[in-house]
Amino acid sequence: MLNTSEIFETIGMIDSQNLDVRTITMALSLFDCIDTSAKKVADKVYEKIVRKAGRLVEVGENIAAEYGVPIVNKRVSVTPVSLIGAASGGYTEIAKAMDRAAEATGIDFIGGYTALVQKAMTDGERRFLDTIPEAIAGTGKVCCSVNVASTKSGINLDAIGIMGRKITELARLSDSFGCGKVVVFANAVEDNPFMAGAFNGCGEGDAVINVGVSGPGVVKCALEKVKDADITTVAETVKKTAFKITRVGQLVAREAAKRLGAGFGIVDLSLAPTPKVGDSVAHILEEMGLESVGAAGTTACLALLNDAVKKGGIMASDSVGGLSGAFIPVSEDIGMINAVRKNALSIEKLEAMTAVCSVGLDMIAVPGDTSAEVISAIIADECAIGVVNNKTTAVRIIPAVGKKVGDEIDFGGLLGTAPVMNVSAYSPAKFINRGGHIPAPLHSNKN
Repeated sequence: MLNTSEIFETIGMIDSQNLDVRTITMALSLFDCIDTSAKKVADKVYEKIVRKAGRLVEVGENIAAEYGVPIVNKRVSVTPVSLIGAASGGYTEIAKAMDRAAEATGIDFIGGYTALVQKAMTDGERRFLDTIPEAIAGTGKVCCSVNVASTKSGINLDAIGIMGRKITELARLSDSFGCGKVVVFANAVEDNPFMAGAFNGCGEGDAVINVGVSGPGVVKCALEKVKDADITTVAETVKKTAFKITRVGQLVAREAAKRLGAGFGIVDLSLAPTPKVGDSVAHILEEMGLESVGAAGTTACLALLNDAVKKGGIMASDSVGGLSGAFIPVSEDIGMINAVRKNALSIEKLEAMTAVCSVGLDMIAVPGDTSAEVISAIIADECAIGVVNNKTTAVRIIPAVGKKVGDEIDFGGLLGTAPVMNVSAYSPAKFINRGGHIPAPLHSNKN
């Protein structure tokens, strides 16, 4: 039973510490939409999304009003389109149908323009990758993800080379903004509620509700109360706070699933920041004792934070999943933005940090003239971290067209502002152009 003090504590988290449910995501299977006719597939996709998710926004708003918990985004994810469109080849038609359905239902984003090519690619999957710039630049709410590596399969350097070229092409087509809707993964998970990487995995149900909670401001406020404590107490404080945050997500997820006639999937307890002051993962790390994020010790502090969040959240829900940890997107975190502005944080330091936290190099802006091979090599480095450490890593990188180091690109809203960061001037082109497949590490052989 909750006591009075716990109720008031939760109210305080919502009112002054930016606690929210970042997203309710309905994950839909589209296997029953497969057809050899591109038009029929697109029509079936549109019909199913509207039929299943037509009440998602209404239900989310009702729950938010009844429980007093802000629910920031309502989203849909679907079975990877590279699979659904393989028989017809109508990938872009499906993307347009997804976008129309997103508009019709009023949701914020729809994910699942996805390919899983961690080991090899079929001819159809190659054609799918070719459609990404047109599909994403030509739609408003469709998000794309491509899994190019896994611990079990190794790293598909051919796919990484293609994605470097497609990201640079998309930047030109969309004046850079479309690149914020594309993420390249190693070890992608099938139940992630967060965009741009959400898709409904092949092992998931027909309609499932996955919820992502977030509360960087709550964690920072909790740490402000133990300023002089040792680091063991800091870890324990984060763990207890994560437990409380996750209980809110569990309540919302179960209620949304019941009202929508869907299964309850998972609660993703990731600390997802926003550009809003008081909602920063970077500021949590600084509260631990760093003068600035990016200083020596940043990776150790982030490792503590990520581990404590997972430990606290797992005790609070019977179904924790997704990515679950701490996100470090540059443009979406005011503390990260300021650290880059004062040259305290580099891409190289961010890469080191991704070895111990959720996902990876996220919402990083680089000069607009950065070559496709450099972008591919950044993806390859991040995939290597994920594959060797048996964790999910990803890259969401934005070539800022017409901009150079020190300039900024403003996305608005939750995507925030990205300072353009420096990349190495030395070329990895020969490495990327070799192509082929980097074998899986020895420890992947566990059967």
